[in-house]
Amino acid sequence: MASTAAMGQATTIPASLSGLKSMESAPSCLKPSPTKVGGSAARLRRRGRITTRSMAQDVVEMEPASQNSPLLVPRQKYCESVHKTIRRQTSTVMVGNVAVGSEHPIRVQTMTTTDTKDVLGTVDQVMKIADRGADIVRITVQGKKEADCCYEIKNTLVKKGYSIPLVADIHFAPSVALRVAECFDKIRINPGNFADRRAQFETLEYTEDDYQKELEHIEAVFTPLVEKCKKYGRAIRIGTNHGSLSDRTMSYYGDSPRGMVESAFEFARICRKLDFHNFLFSMKASNPVVMVQAYRLLVAEMYVNGWNYPLHLGVTEAGEGEDGRMKSAIGIGALLQDGLGDTIRVSLTEPPEEEIDPCTRLANLGMRASSLQLGAPEQFEEKHRRYFDFQRRSGQLPLQKEGESVDYRGVLHRDGSVLMSVSLDQLKNAEQFYRSLATKLIIGMPYKDVATVDSILLKELPALDDKASRLTLKRLVDISMGILTPLSQQLERPLPHAIALVTLEELASGAHNQLPQGSRIAVIVHGNEPSELLELLKTVDAVMLLLNSPHEETVSHVHNARRLLEYLQSNSLSFPVIHNLEFKQGLRRDDFVIKAGSEAGALLVDGLGDGILLDAADQDFDFVRSTSFGLLQGCRMRNTKTEYVSCPSCGRTLFDLQDVSAEIREKTSHLPGVSIAIMGCIVNGPGEMADADFGYVGGAPGKIDLYVGKQVVKRGIAKDQATDALIQLIKDHGRWVDPEVDNN
Repeated sequence: MASTAAMGQATTIPASLSGLKSMESAPSCLKPSPTKVGGSAARLRRRGRITTRSMAQDVVEMEPASQNSPLLVPRQKYCESVHKTIRRQTSTVMVGNVAVGSEHPIRVQTMTTTDTKDVLGTVDQVMKIADRGADIVRITVQGKKEADCCYEIKNTLVKKGYSIPLVADIHFAPSVALRVAECFDKIRINPGNFADRRAQFETLEYTEDDYQKELEHIEAVFTPLVEKCKKYGRAIRIGTNHGSLSDRTMSYYGDSPRGMVESAFEFARICRKLDFHNFLFSMKASNPVVMVQAYRLLVAEMYVNGWNYPLHLGVTEAGEGEDGRMKSAIGIGALLQDGLGDTIRVSLTEPPEEEIDPCTRLANLGMRASSLQLGAPEQFEEKHRRYFDFQRRSGQLPLQKEGESVDYRGVLHRDGSVLMSVSLDQLKNAEQFYRSLATKLIIGMPYKDVATVDSILLKELPALDDKASRLTLKRLVDISMGILTPLSQQLERPLPHAIALVTLEELASGAHNQLPQGSRIAVIVHGNEPSELLELLKTVDAVMLLLNSPHEETVSHVHNARRLLEYLQSNSLSFPVIHNLEFKQGLRRDDFVIKAGSEAGALLVDGLGDGILLDAADQDFDFVRSTSFGLLQGCRMRNTKTEYVSCPSCGRTLFDLQDVSAEIREKTSHLPGVSIAIMGCIVNGPGEMADADFGYVGGAPGKIDLYVGKQVVKRGIAKDQATDALIQLIKDHGRWVDPEVDNN
C-alpha cells in the first residue's frame, strides 16, 4: 500500500480498514516497539481506522491525500454532487420543539455571553436573541452552580412565553452535563475534553491495550449522559474543536482534520451502540481551510458508513466586523454551496444578537442554492481538486518578454492578487486615486506597498487628448501595475502597455489580431462555454483569465469555476485565474461580504484561483479593496494585515472581550504577517491558537496569561498592563515594527 500511495495512484481496501496508513508513515505513538508492543503490526494498524465496516458498501476506493502523501483518504463522495448544489439528505434531530435536518430549513443559532449565574441577565439576552429570529440558543454551563441556575432560566423564559430551545455548552464536566440534561433541550459536548484531561500537547505512545482502555474510559463516562438524553428526549451535539483535541488524538492523528473526525466518531459509535440517534456533529476551527476539510472528511466517512446525521456549521473565533463575517462566509458558504449544513452559527466578537442577521443571510443563501440546484451547465469529471487536503493550483505569473519596455511581472502577486474596477472620474485627482489603491506616495509619485492593488480594470479609457489622466495611468504602469481594458477600448483609444480584455468570441473571430504585435491580452471566460469554445485557450498567450459567471437564475460561479479549472488542469494550461464577481446595486455590506466569501472564498479554500476582482460600482472603494484583501487572508493566501483569532465570548469569558479586542487591534493592526489570539478563557486554547504567533488569554478574573504559540510565557498579568505586555512580547521576538507616519 505504501508503494501505491507513493505513485499517486488509487488503491482498493476493505471498508473496515479505510483509515489505514502504512506502518512506515504511522504515528510514532503506535509504531511497533519490541519493548512496548507484542503481536503483529496488523493488530496495531487497526487502531488507525476511522471507518467501521460500511453499511452501504464492502469496498472503498482510497487515494493519497495529495501527490506523494502517505495519508490515504476515501475517494468516495463528500457531497451529493460536485456539479450543482443538492442538499445532503440527513435525519431529523429534535432540539426541543425545533427540527434540524435536511427536511427542514437551515436553522440559525447563537450563544449567550452573560454569566450564567446572572439569571435575569441571561434571560434578557435569550429573549433579545429570540426576538431577532434565532431558532436555538446555547448557554455555557461550566459548573454545578450554573447548572442549578439553568432551571430558573428555563422556567423564567417559559413564563415569559419563550419556548426557544436551550443548549448547554459543556467542557470538562460530565456530572454537570448529567444535571442540566434534565432541564435543557440539547447538550453540546466537546469530545476533546469531555472525558480526557486538558491537552498538554505531549506526544504519547500507546500499546493497543492502552489505547483500548482509554476508549473504554470514554464509554464509561459518556454512557450515563446518552442514557439520560434518551430518557428525557434530549439531543446531543458532538462538537469537535480543532483547538481542543486530546493528547491521545493528537499523538496519533496530529492536530489535523482527520484527528477531529476520529475524536467525534469515538463518541458517535457509543451513541449508536446505545441505539441513540438524536445527535448531530460539528467540526469547528478558526482556520476556514481546516474547517472545510474537516467537515468534508466527516461527511465522506459518514457516506462510507451509511450514516446520515445532520451538521452544525461554524468557524470558531472568527473575530469581528467584516473580517469575522468574511471568515464565516468562506467556511460556512463553501460547505453550503455543496449542500452541506443543517444549522449554522456565525461566531463574532460582538453582542450575540448581532450574529443573527449575517447568520440568517448565509442560511438563506444555502437554502436558495439547494432549492434552485445552482450548478454548472453539464457534468464533468473532477480529477485534480483536492477535497480533503489543501493543494493550490498556482497559475503561471506573467514573465518578462524580450524587448518589452515595461515590467509585467508585477501585475499579479504570487500569493494572490487583488484587482479593482475604476472609473474615469477617479483619475481626475491623481493623488487621491493613488491613495485609494493603497500605494505609498513619495513626492506625489506612487509606489507599491504590501497591500497595494495589483491591477486595475478600466471599462472605458480616457480620451486620447486627456493627457492628465493618461499620465496618471502611465505612472501606474511604471510601477508594474496592470491596466486591463476591453479590446474595443484598446483598439479605439489605445493606451500604451495596457492589457486588452478579449472574449472567447473575439478570439474566435480573430478581432484581437488587430492589436499591435507584442500586445498583452487577458481573456474573459464564463465557465459555462461549450468545450469546443474553450479549446481556443490552447492557441493564445494570455496574462490571465477573468472568470465572470453569467447572471442567470440557476448558474453557480462555484461550479462553473470548478469546471473551468478542471479543464485547464486536464489540458496543462497554466493561466492565472481571477474570480471576477459582479454585484448588483443597492446591496447591503453584509450581503456583499457573504457573496464574496461564499463564492470566491469557496474556491480559494480549494486552491482554485489566483486572485479576485470584486466589481461593485456603488460600494465604497476603500471598503471593496479592504474586503478583497481580507478575503485572500481569510483563505490563508496573502497576509497584508495583522491576523486575529478572537473568540466570540461566552459566560466563561474573564474580561470584556469586545473592549479588549478593540484596544489590541488599535495598537497592533499594522503588523502584517503577525497573528494574535485574543481568548476570553482557556477552554479552546491554547490549541485554538495553533495558527497564532502570540496569545492574550483570560487566566483568572482580572488576570491575563500571554502565550507564544501554544506555550504560556507569562501568567497573571494585571489586565490594565496586559496589552503593553503583549506589545513588549512581540518586540522581544523581533516581530514588532513601529507604525508608519503619513507625512503626505
